[in-house]
Amino acid sequence: MIITQTPFRMSFFGGGTDMEHYFRENGGAVLSTTFDKYCYVNVRHLPRFFDYSTELSYSKTERVTDIEAIQHPLIRNAMKMLDMHEIRLTYEADLPARSGLGTSSSFAVGMLNAFYALKGKYADKKRLADEAIYLERVLCNESGGWQDQIAASFGGMNRINFSADGYEVLPVIISPERKKRLNGNLLMFFTGFTRFSSDVQKVNRLDDKSKLAQLREIHSLVDEAEKVLTDRNADLDEFGRLLDHTWQLKRQTGAAVTTDSIDGLYRKGIRADALGGKLLGAGGGGFLIFYVQPEYRDSVMNAMSDLLNIPFRFENGGTRVIHYSPERYDPEEGAAQ
Repeated sequence: MIITQTPFRMSFFGGGTDMEHYFRENGGAVLSTTFDKYCYVNVRHLPRFFDYSTELSYSKTERVTDIEAIQHPLIRNAMKMLDMHEIRLTYEADLPARSGLGTSSSFAVGMLNAFYALKGKYADKKRLADEAIYLERVLCNESGGWQDQIAASFGGMNRINFSADGYEVLPVIISPERKKRLNGNLLMFFTGFTRFSSDVQKVNRLDDKSKLAQLREIHSLVDEAEKVLTDRNADLDEFGRLLDHTWQLKRQTGAAVTTDSIDGLYRKGIRADALGGKLLGAGGGGFLIFYVQPEYRDSVMNAMSDLLNIPFRFENGGTRVIHYSPERYDPEEGAAQ
């Protein structure tokens, strides 16, 4: 039996510039972090006592005898890609799917990590990120960028640069005290709305010059935000103001990014003296994050009291195997042991 733990991510700056059709020509960068909310993938070989050969448990239960009959596209294509057979897979998560935190990509990374471990093989973080990108974007033909898979694999607070040559992951070097202060100044709330990121991306296809100009400015804010974090003499509160700036730009990149309800919630936070914030993910729903100075924390909490507040802490580990019990599996002669 294998159990993997894979973190979710929050993307602060650069979202949209990680789309392949954009960064191959224009370059791109994102500034993001993973935090202490996770998805868990439990995988083992299924004992041969049943009239089905594969059992899957996520938001629904599937029991099939043919991999092609699996309805979940990520699981079906991952099993085919890594030649997996006769398995029982269970998925659990600390936060809901389709909420702007890269949950689908965290699941893809954690599942691939579990499959490799079940085979007795080690896959490094780059391999897991690369194969999760291929799984989601090519095999499943889902629209979206590359940052989620990379963040889930590597973990931590990183600047991820994108270019025609691919990507590089650069950890953001920040003092523990400054990082703790940043964490304490961020408040996250669940809007109650969920949506598929790939659906939002399809609506928001980048095909005109105005969107390209906005994305270039969004890209430039990554440099500014990174300098705020790494320069101990810089005013950390500028990070909050830059969040508001990037959110106002993001709102202009597509009709599906925001809604009247989300805009109303955001205004409530700003009127309560949050310095800035943004909706996490591609848009359309999920989680709002605000940067709030300590003296205004109660004011913002009261203004957003109708929403669920999600306390969190940054994490640095990325995907990992947290339980490993080797199995002997012979696809022809015997059952898993």
